[in-house]
Amino acid sequence: MTNTSENSGYLIPLGFRFSAVKAGLKKSGRTDFALIVADTPASAAAVFTANRVTAAPLIVDKQHLTATGGKVRVAAINAGNANCAAGQAGLEAARATCAAAAEAFGCLPEEVFPSSTGIIGVPLPAGKLIAALPAASAALGRELDHFEQVAQAILTTDTVEKTAFARLQVAQSDGTAKEVRIAAAGKGSGMIHPQLVPHATMLVYVLTDAAIEPAALNAYLTRAVEVSFNRISVDGDTSTNDTVLLLASGASGASIGADNPEFAAALTQVCTSLARQVVADGEGITHVVELRIDGAASDADALKVAKAIAHSPLVKTAWAGGDPNWGRLVAAIGYSGAQIDPDRIDIQFGELPICRDGGRAAGFDEAAAHDYIAKPEFSIAIQLHQGPGSCIFWTTDLTHEYIHINADYSS
Repeated sequence: MTNTSENSGYLIPLGFRFSAVKAGLKKSGRTDFALIVADTPASAAAVFTANRVTAAPLIVDKQHLTATGGKVRVAAINAGNANCAAGQAGLEAARATCAAAAEAFGCLPEEVFPSSTGIIGVPLPAGKLIAALPAASAALGRELDHFEQVAQAILTTDTVEKTAFARLQVAQSDGTAKEVRIAAAGKGSGMIHPQLVPHATMLVYVLTDAAIEPAALNAYLTRAVEVSFNRISVDGDTSTNDTVLLLASGASGASIGADNPEFAAALTQVCTSLARQVVADGEGITHVVELRIDGAASDADALKVAKAIAHSPLVKTAWAGGDPNWGRLVAAIGYSGAQIDPDRIDIQFGELPICRDGGRAAGFDEAAAHDYIAKPEFSIAIQLHQGPGSCIFWTTDLTHEYIHINADYSS
């Protein structure tokens, strides 16, 4: 299995075409409307935000996936407007876009999967998207450049495009092996604390040319999301539009059943790569932090500890200043709701001993600890000595620049 984001044209999955055009939604005038078009209806699985305020396209997406039994022909994605908190007009805008795309590509409106990202509470001018459809259709192509145009068009406050690729050989029932490709594009920089469930935003589109039934595809996606996108946080805010869509075209001719460890590993690898890219592009961040929680009473408790630390403004601002104030970590562990024994907590910054048995480690070197967390990326390991639970979680610091970006976002 390989994974790379450079010179990966040969890794674009078969059976898909891509394009991006300017519909006039972004104030910058950059491309803001992208299409992913499957040659034939692709098997589909999706997970969406747990936020109870849900954008119109997500409501439509769930209805469409139910109506088709998990089939998608066209993903129509706009940036510059979230189409959220727009009431009935927002639903009508999403459905009008789907109807126009269906007419353009000769499919059912229910086979169109709309997505939006941008400012909440502003009516979506669907007419601009519909007017841009002919140009978007004419620009469709299968090359890496076309795929990267989609990755670029969906960005909002992001500073870089985010893509990930993998390929693997899959054994078939006749004894042969066929190549399967996976490619993913995503966006996300702020409002990042996805809580994705199977039923400023993070949008992710994962494509494969394997033949996989929707039910099996859903199971693969749910497992991959749980250890990737559900293990990141920039600012603790859960967006109204978070979406991860997985499409399988079947164009490679490689059939994958419900339990293929190699495909599951490759999908998780791609999702984890994109998740870490989202964190690394967090708004105004200067540090990416990997939290390794071990010895929790359960995996759920380990995740509680990781989130308490990742969402603490005191912890995150200390990281921004390179301050090795481990007391803030202990405090967050204490209010996390996880089962703990304060006298058995151990903490390390990389290989540096920081806290032992709930107190300052004998070998604690404040200067060395400061130098270590001054690095752009660092790791913190926490051992709770309560049980077998563990998790890995990626997060960031919190800086003045984050405030500037979000204070000025809609102006």
